[in-house]
Amino acid sequence: MSRTQPSAPATPGRVRRLLDEVRPAVVPAKQRRPAGGGGSRLSEGDSRQPEGGSRPGPWRRGPVLTAGALLLGLLLPLHGTLTDRAGLGSLVETFLPWFGLLVPALLAGALLRRSATALVALLLPVTMWLHLFGGLLGDRSQAGGDLTVVSHNVAAENRDPAGTARELAASGADLLALEELTDRARGTYEKALAKAYPHHVVRGTVGLWSRLPLSDTRSVDVLRGMAGPLAETLRPEDMPVEPPRALRTTVATEKGPLAVYVAHLGSVRVTAGSGFWTDSRDAGATKLAAAVAAEHAKRLLVLGDFNGTTDDRAFDGLTSRLRSAQDVAGAGFGFSWPSSFPVARIDQILVRGVEPRSAWLLPATGSDHLPVAARISW
Repeated sequence: MSRTQPSAPATPGRVRRLLDEVRPAVVPAKQRRPAGGGGSRLSEGDSRQPEGGSRPGPWRRGPVLTAGALLLGLLLPLHGTLTDRAGLGSLVETFLPWFGLLVPALLAGALLRRSATALVALLLPVTMWLHLFGGLLGDRSQAGGDLTVVSHNVAAENRDPAGTARELAASGADLLALEELTDRARGTYEKALAKAYPHHVVRGTVGLWSRLPLSDTRSVDVLRGMAGPLAETLRPEDMPVEPPRALRTTVATEKGPLAVYVAHLGSVRVTAGSGFWTDSRDAGATKLAAAVAAEHAKRLLVLGDFNGTTDDRAFDGLTSRLRSAQDVAGAGFGFSWPSSFPVARIDQILVRGVEPRSAWLLPATGSDHLPVAARISW
């Protein structure tokens, strides 16, 4: 039976050798040195990322921002190609100038991401917006003019029609077109405007007050008629009878006859079921365009509340034959609705055969629309 040999005594030299053997295992990794002293080393403050995890360069950053800028740049000139299903195209066109506000938002994102590609892509929407609307930013008005015209949706719920009439008469307009007249308020307007405007005609909910003689007045059909969901549930004889919403008359001026149309097209609505519903307005716009196309008068004005902007495809039949006084001779966009914070110009003064010299907005009245005015010359 063998016997265990006694352990060697723990001399100081042996203790140092044991410590040297175990020290590398407990030294922090950041203080280690590669064997032989060669190769690269990581210092305590080194923040470089390992290969394969580096950030993309400025030309590869922000792909979503770049795509958004390009889409915006294409939408502005090609808005007419958008589908109008659920009124999408019409809704976009109603607020088309406001899409320019997306440019500074995209610019801020591009600067934050330091994306050179997104910055370059933003040149497209900026160029397109300036091409479409840049000319409307300045003042295009000129001095002079032969006739001043005003159009105003006075609003059925207007609580102060007499005050509205006084303010409109104070504008000095030669022709004053009113829309959304009610039976209750009609007498008030007639009484308040009688002194300044000795001639006037009213058909249904629209009227024209004039300092000059009027003749050849008739109603113009701009009603929707038998179309849409209501027509599917009612017989023709059961359809409600609506009052006229447009008229045509002739104004006798010193320089010859002037044909004037006053129109209030159908309302638009945003609903959960049908989206941006414009059927009534679109039908009225088509009928009004047909009446204008058949008009033989050389000089023509179309005034009224269209419930839509001239950028809207629904009015192509009108804008292809007539010019907007605001676009030709106004200052800025001339937004007229709502009066508390106007975001769209849905009240129009369109002309043919005469020259707009200036166009502007009048102060707010008791209506939710602002009155629109223009001065024209022959």
